[in-house]
Amino acid sequence: MLERHELEAFLTLAEELHFGRTAERLHVSTARVSRTIAKLERRIGVPLFDRTSRRVELSQAGRQLLEEMGPAWSRITDAFERAVDAGRGMTGLLRVAYDGPAAGQLLVGAARRFRARHPECEVRIKEAHLPQVLPWLRDGEVDLALTCLPVQEQGVVTGPVLVREARMLAVPVGHPFARRAAVSVEDLARVTVVQLPRTSPNSPRQDGTPPRTPVGRSVTPGPSAATFNEVLTLVGAGEGVFAVGAHVRRYLARPDVAYVPFEDAAPVEWGLVWLAEGATSRVRAFSEAALGLVQDSAPVPGRAPRPTSRVIRGG
Repeated sequence: MLERHELEAFLTLAEELHFGRTAERLHVSTARVSRTIAKLERRIGVPLFDRTSRRVELSQAGRQLLEEMGPAWSRITDAFERAVDAGRGMTGLLRVAYDGPAAGQLLVGAARRFRARHPECEVRIKEAHLPQVLPWLRDGEVDLALTCLPVQEQGVVTGPVLVREARMLAVPVGHPFARRAAVSVEDLARVTVVQLPRTSPNSPRQDGTPPRTPVGRSVTPGPSAATFNEVLTLVGAGEGVFAVGAHVRRYLARPDVAYVPFEDAAPVEWGLVWLAEGATSRVRAFSEAALGLVQDSAPVPGRAPRPTSRVIRGG
């Protein structure tokens, strides 16, 4: 059996026809190349190269070996590179979930950008409701998800913030708040707030439906909703209010719901999340594609700068 370094030395020298250049390409000494070729010729029993002080040429036996070995070696190296790519996660299937219509639009653009860079990796996109995001990740249903932040859960990586948008309060169209130009976070103590289900991640529930205002006033919890459309249906029916991102006015306009901006609330942030144990190269590459898409788009007020990803670890 021939060893790999012998094959590489022969094929490289057959291409370069120069011991010095062959040594440079293989990152070894010229003497090492010479010894390897001499050893190979002794095993075969005939010279593979005709050497003079001025030139190196393939012998007849060398040309025959090159013609028969070259294509086979190319197939072997190509197969090896494909195996490496598969191991790095740049081939196969990448499953990505999104929570909300605006997130879906951003995800489609990110997937298009990702496919242009990695055409051998298929991207499959599916919609998730907020309570489904973490279960789908943990069960292997999806590889990563674009959702509302924060998601501070053990073993979950939070990627860069992709979008920041103004926070607004969804109220029934006939509610006194609907006639205001703006509301305060402290106004939540004066109303009932529709709740996300307890199956939702704890951090988004604390962010979107806090039990108290910043100064400590209690917030009255209202009925729970399993989906965002149920949230807006409950709001429109007068069952409570709910904090939303500004994109909802465009994507989910309703005749029974009014959206009033907060004057003092932190913006709503969106980003990709995935499991730390599932951080393959294709997951990281998709995150980079999404961030690049946002950064290359036209300047938008409030667009997030380039942060780094974070992972929440167990204590």
